[in-house]
Amino acid sequence: MVEKARRSRIDSAERGNPTRQWEVFVRHEESDPMRHVGSVAAASATEAHEHASRLFGWYAADLWLCPADEVERYSTRGLESAAEERADEPDRDGDEPRVYEETEGTPRVRDA
Repeated sequence: MVEKARRSRIDSAERGNPTRQWEVFVRHEESDPMRHVGSVAAASATEAHEHASRLFGWYAADLWLCPADEVERYSTRGLESAAEERADEPDRDGDEPRVYEETEGTPRVRDA
């Protein structure tokens, strides 16, 4: 028998930026699920759309924005424990240089 996950609400801490935060979701193909890709800081939805399009939505069929202060977060662990786990992981960026190629279609990243 599988035990049901016990999640508790995580209080959202201030992010240290007085500008409104927006969560960004994209879908590259119509058949793909929406996927959270990051967040942007912007005073309005229009400005957030411009930032998110440049950062995350180059080839996305759909781009959705959600005010971060409207997102309710629930987890089986707190944000602090997730941050501590990431701090213990080796720094991947320092291992090898990454090369970003501008191509038609979906951008791809390859090891140098």
